[in-house]
Amino acid sequence: MSNLGLVRVGAAVPDLKIANTEYNTEQIIAQIADAAEKKAGFIVFPELAVTGSTCGDLFYQEFLYSNQLAGISRIVEATVGINTVVVLGAYLRLENSLYNCALIIQNGEIKGAVPKMFPAADSRWFAGGQDLANAYETIRLLGTDVPFGHLLFTDYEAGLTVGAEVADDLWMPVTPGSQLALNGAQIIFNTSASNDIVGKADYRRKLVEMQTAKSNCGYVYASAGVKESTTDFAFTGHCLIAENGAIIAESPRFAREAAVYYSELDFARIRYEATHNGNLNACAAAFGERAKFMEVELDPLNLITAEDKLYRYYTKEPFTPEDPEQLAANCSEIFELQAVGLAKRIEHTHSKKSVVGISGGLDSTLALLATAYTHKIIGKPAGDIVAITMPGFGTTGKTYNNALTIMKLLGAEVREISIKDAVRQHFADIGHDESVHDVTYENSQARERTQILMDVANKEGGMVVGTGDLSEMALGWCTYNGDHMSNYGVNASIPKTLVRSVVKWVMENKLSGPNEDPSFSSDNALLKDTLQDILDTPISPELLPPDSNGDIAQKTEESVGPYVLHDFFIYYTIRYGMTPEKLLYIAKNAFEGEYDEEFIQKWMNTFYRRFFIQQFKRTCVPDGPKIGSVGFSPRGDWAMPCDADFSNWLR
Repeated sequence: MSNLGLVRVGAAVPDLKIANTEYNTEQIIAQIADAAEKKAGFIVFPELAVTGSTCGDLFYQEFLYSNQLAGISRIVEATVGINTVVVLGAYLRLENSLYNCALIIQNGEIKGAVPKMFPAADSRWFAGGQDLANAYETIRLLGTDVPFGHLLFTDYEAGLTVGAEVADDLWMPVTPGSQLALNGAQIIFNTSASNDIVGKADYRRKLVEMQTAKSNCGYVYASAGVKESTTDFAFTGHCLIAENGAIIAESPRFAREAAVYYSELDFARIRYEATHNGNLNACAAAFGERAKFMEVELDPLNLITAEDKLYRYYTKEPFTPEDPEQLAANCSEIFELQAVGLAKRIEHTHSKKSVVGISGGLDSTLALLATAYTHKIIGKPAGDIVAITMPGFGTTGKTYNNALTIMKLLGAEVREISIKDAVRQHFADIGHDESVHDVTYENSQARERTQILMDVANKEGGMVVGTGDLSEMALGWCTYNGDHMSNYGVNASIPKTLVRSVVKWVMENKLSGPNEDPSFSSDNALLKDTLQDILDTPISPELLPPDSNGDIAQKTEESVGPYVLHDFFIYYTIRYGMTPEKLLYIAKNAFEGEYDEEFIQKWMNTFYRRFFIQQFKRTCVPDGPKIGSVGFSPRGDWAMPCDADFSNWLR
């Protein structure tokens, strides 16, 4: 069975009767059975789940305590033969004090007990566990010696280490969870009973997001539901599952029915990210207090295999947020980052002109829009943009007209330089038959265009603004020393699926609506219509002749595959470090009903083959502003030998 590095986790909110340990135990056991049936590796219950967290002075009653121990014993027995790990909230009496704890239970055994280190200020029933955790390694519980205190739990075969903290521990300046993560825990469990007041849920969510972001871990937070006592507080059953700064599953608050909320955590991705964070070990040495942690071995966990269906949702366009407001905010920031980068380069080089090649396609359109905006914010006339359209053998009337329209409307100096005669002369010089439409035929046109741009920039005392995007660079879908080259690449780290979104954002925000900029072009309405036409045009380098109707015959996605798939492959390969088997599995889940496995695997093979072979183009790309977490600059983002072998990735 392959280890995909995915484990299913559940955050449980059982039905509850305050202080009725027998009833509560039955509810907990039923949810454990559900988790085992669903192949969960872990299920986390709320704080003090066997009794309820709001028992008050009843916690001092021997009767309640002994009934709770009987309930715990039944729960332990119910886990015999079950590899699902149960994280159970309970309290223990030690040295004449009560301690609020998380019990880690698996396969009929209490693997360990972790005390709450920092009880809430208004909790008079439970003592802080910090001193006791430092003093004890084991305690006697239900007739056996149980590891106690600062504990890490590891499945060595899976390569997964986890830890637990209790409720308010998360709210501390330095959390037990942070120390657990510094000592190797990839997932932290929190058994909690956090009441709600207005605004607290948002604050709690931010705490969990920040904990997972700064500690590079996964987090499962289970909190008490609405059946807790409402004498002074109300509880909402707020459960959260998070990974590396993002909430990936969240319960509805105020639910009245018992439920377990499931998702999968990608511990292989967590490990990948941690490996790339060179300061984690240094931070652990300074603050991790490694000597105090004891490691407890878990039985082999339930892990997700390629045959399992996922609860977790993987977006088909990971570079493009699904929330419209977030997407708009991202596009606005990207556009500003492009302008900031280009403005600095123009000012530093004292460039008199910005030279941009315009094809009427998406990439060159975004580059021109960004250049026009840059000139606007630095007070440089739009006429200092030399926009050049260079018709060739594959140029269609549609793209030609769109190119001329956007250049004129943005106020650039418009130049048209046909490359046909120059390329024909070049074919004659090198002895190439023009009727042979091979790579020489295509690349000669791309290099001629780049030569024109570079020479015009020299003549005008300017710089060439590159138009190529991140997806093209990943696939090497550019001509070496052709469109591969420029003086500054404003689109260099924007993937193709996001280029489309940024152009659309400019169309909808700069050219219309409440934020319309009346000075952006001479006719915003016409520019908006033209941009929409460009968005509707198939992606093409237009290096091969049009079809008999004069339409684009050379469509990029028919040659290399859908960009939505390639951007998916790029993101999860570079950002998550996914193996080919796992990438195929995740893609099948994400694109179910749209692309079948054979189709996905075909283009995945194309992606790996091109990504490896075309590295030589990425080692010498021009400067450009980084706008996201994935980049291919050889100066800091992506270092890879140009002759690495890709055969293992295709098996």
